[in-house]
Amino acid sequence: MKVKTLGQFIIERQADFPFAKGELSRLLRDIGIAAKIVNREVSKAGLVEILGDTGTVNIQGESVKKLDVFANDQFIAAFKAGGEVRAIASEENEHIITVGNTNSKYLVAIDPLDGSSNIDVNVSVGTIFSIYRCNTEQAEAQESDFFQIGRHQIAAGYVIYGSSCMLVYTTGHGVNGFTLDPSIGEFCLSHPDLKTPEQGMVYSINEGNRLQFSSGIQNYINQCHARGFASRYIGSGVADIHRNLLKGGIFMYPATQKATQGKLRLLYECNPLAMIVEQAGGSATNGLVSILDIPIQSLHQRTPLFIGSKHMVQEAQQYLKQG
Repeated sequence: MKVKTLGQFIIERQADFPFAKGELSRLLRDIGIAAKIVNREVSKAGLVEILGDTGTVNIQGESVKKLDVFANDQFIAAFKAGGEVRAIASEENEHIITVGNTNSKYLVAIDPLDGSSNIDVNVSVGTIFSIYRCNTEQAEAQESDFFQIGRHQIAAGYVIYGSSCMLVYTTGHGVNGFTLDPSIGEFCLSHPDLKTPEQGMVYSINEGNRLQFSSGIQNYINQCHARGFASRYIGSGVADIHRNLLKGGIFMYPATQKATQGKLRLLYECNPLAMIVEQAGGSATNGLVSILDIPIQSLHQRTPLFIGSKHMVQEAQQYLKQG
């Protein structure tokens, strides 16, 4: 059977974007190239000096890992070299990064290494990315140019660095997954037209925070127990959501007494993941409205997240309304 590479697939789908003249295709290929470099370093973590903290904290107040910095640098370098990106919003940077490509059409929001707190113990981590059109008439993009609701994304995806390296993305025309074949150094189509089950048997939540959850969330968890649902929580959002995307389930990161606005970032974590899951037939909400309809007011805005199989998310939302 003939293998279809990511590059071939992107070229075939270029007709989905009559407003683009190859720029989006090149941008997606740039992401694939940077992901290969990051995967190479992740796969040899422990053999080279890239494990552990840098001794600094990022804008989120989280310890910065050496691999965080490496991944961030690689994606920024790829976008600068590729020439298709006007500006970047990264989890690792307080402000946007303008890259000098003033004629470029696109903005990228990215979490370069989601779940990086787990890298030292060899747990799967990932990259999450979101692409918007740059609508400004100014030569240099402004922070406010990123304040577009999630439904305005033109592409979104993630890369998971695990037992295999897999890139999953959507351009609003379904979801497709590509697995890196190390023998040829190419991402190859392995999961065409992904559809997530409408009902699953897995729930993913940090039950260590249970006493800080609302009564509605606690009651929903009790219902999951009563039905014999399996609890699966890796602590790396991309890994949990990837599993549930393929097999069915719900991932929940609700507000708590300590984090009343939630913890996950809307722009570069929740919006791209929500676009992917919705395109695969699932659902994503903050408990009240669709994630993709939440107005963005700041780069690092946080939100609760309930995402996964449609029926499970709808049921969780009903419990949330109870308190």
